[in-house]
Amino acid sequence: MNKISTLFARLFDLFAAVAALLLLAMVAVVTADILLRNAVGIGFSWANEVTEYALYIITLLTAPWLLRRGQHVRIDIALVTVPPRMAWTMEAMADIVGLAASLVLIWYGAIMTVQSARLGSLTIKNLVFPEWWLLAPLPVCFALIALEFVFRFSRLLGAPRTRRIEATSVG
Repeated sequence: MNKISTLFARLFDLFAAVAALLLLAMVAVVTADILLRNAVGIGFSWANEVTEYALYIITLLTAPWLLRRGQHVRIDIALVTVPPRMAWTMEAMADIVGLAASLVLIWYGAIMTVQSARLGSLTIKNLVFPEWWLLAPLPVCFALIALEFVFRFSRLLGAPRTRRIEATSVG
């Protein structure tokens, strides 16, 4: 299990690097758009739309990486105020609930993607393309998140019965 977890950690690192490059490209496009609009009165009509899609993709690419690092949304003040064994139990419950929520999102994300493709739905703004192109990354991302919750739970079971120390901002 540790070897597979390590391989996925590398994949998540790659996704985070791609997300960083997307953010850099997004900044470049927005900057160029603003400069062109101010200098010559025309810009990229598609810039806002592309940055919206980039933010969505960046979120999906970084979610498993942040979860792996323990830097996802946490209410860690509760974990430092309860006894260590209770904190461990709360961590285990959070992993189980996170896994369950991810599985639900995989299911519904897959259904939405398949239905969109079957219906031939289009996203029509400045750019026109099949809607399922935007939907397809969602179940894939949540499958990776679900897998990371399994890895987290496995690591937790092998750890001392206390709270996780990673990314704790209080206490």
